[in-house]
Amino acid sequence: MYAKNAYNQYKQNSVNFASKDQLLLMLLDGAVKFVKIGRQALADKDYAKCNQNLKKTQDIFYELMATLDLSQAGEWGPKLLSVYKFIIDGLVQANIKKSLQMLDSVIPLIEEVKATWNEAYKISKHMR
Repeated sequence: MYAKNAYNQYKQNSVNFASKDQLLLMLLDGAVKFVKIGRQALADKDYAKCNQNLKKTQDIFYELMATLDLSQAGEWGPKLLSVYKFIIDGLVQANIKKSLQMLDSVIPLIEEVKATWNEAYKISKHMR
């Protein structure tokens, strides 16, 4: 019991004291985790669990869209916004159609977005 409470406190502090960059990476870690849980649930025909986790993934990308500052993003901002929209659309369609194939085409995109932001974070950290 104590270990669980200590871990929960650690997680809470991680979020409370994380930089904006670190929060973005945490969100993307969550997106990858939830989409993979959703995929497994779909494969297991546990549609409620699939729906729940795909919606969590969508919510993360909606949050990323809402917090993207297009006035600061330059030319890559609108492109990134369209990638986020494409991912959300793919998640919605895979969820509606209960299609593993459609989901399998979206998962690598989510992983690529995560990898790209991880790389950008590493580069920006070295530039500071």
